Amino acid sequence: MRRTTVRRTAVAASAVSLALLLSACGGSGKSEAKDEPKGEASSSAPAAPVPGGAGALPKDQLTKLLLADGELPDHKVSEISASDLTTAKTMTSDKAECKPLSDVMMLQGAGSPAATAARKIMAKPKGPAVGADASSEEKVAAAMKGLGALITSDMLASYTGQGATEAFAAVKKAGTDCAGGFAMGAGSDKTKIKKVAPATYSAGDEAVAFTLSAEVEGGSDNPTHLVVVRKGNTVAGFYAISLTGQSEQPKAIVDAQVKKLG
Repeated sequence: MRRTTVRRTAVAASAVSLALLLSACGGSGKSEAKDEPKGEASSSAPAAPVPGGAGALPKDQLTKLLLADGELPDHKVSEISASDLTTAKTMTSDKAECKPLSDVMMLQGAGSPAATAARKIMAKPKGPAVGADASSEEKVAAAMKGLGALITSDMLASYTGQGATEAFAAVKKAGTDCAGGFAMGAGSDKTKIKKVAPATYSAGDEAVAFTLSAEVEGGSDNPTHLVVVRKGNTVAGFYAISLTGQSEQPKAIVDAQVKKLG
């Protein structure tokens, strides 16, 4: 693998502030979070509203509605550690009008959700697995194919009252207001999103999609994809990236998650 390729890949990873989603891709899927009971994530039964919460769902019920490993062909679904979720909460936009976008991208949920839950989903590289006796060239090629796999964050946010409608509207408006781009991250570690362009997706009660161009080494673009769908008082947000810049809208993931929401 050439050094320039390695450097570009590293820059791309930091550029979209998704190290928290990539840190354990292909791992065991175990989580450090203690409030997500095991054996319940695969349940697709409709969750009951919180008493007096005007339809909001608590975190444990949102977790049951998330896609679970084994439910999506050719994909690996993994939990996100509590420490990575904490890191995500420190990240935001440099422009107030773009905050709804960065909040969805960083798993916080736009507006003021009553609860959130999230998973990371990685497309399994196609082709035969590389064995221990493979040549160094074959191992490098396999590693690059793995880096090019599409990685998507799947986040559900639940709201009381009109919160879901207002949060969705804020994301939709931010996509227009921030067409010229914004910066996001934590402290001095900022990533430049050069532009936000409208894309197409339709599902749920209402949906909106964007293609975002993140700046990487040399000023070139790494396209990433954001899809947000509202279903009643729950808003689902999906952010997809490939470290080699070959990303696409995660339609299969969005379709499956929206279907599971009922």
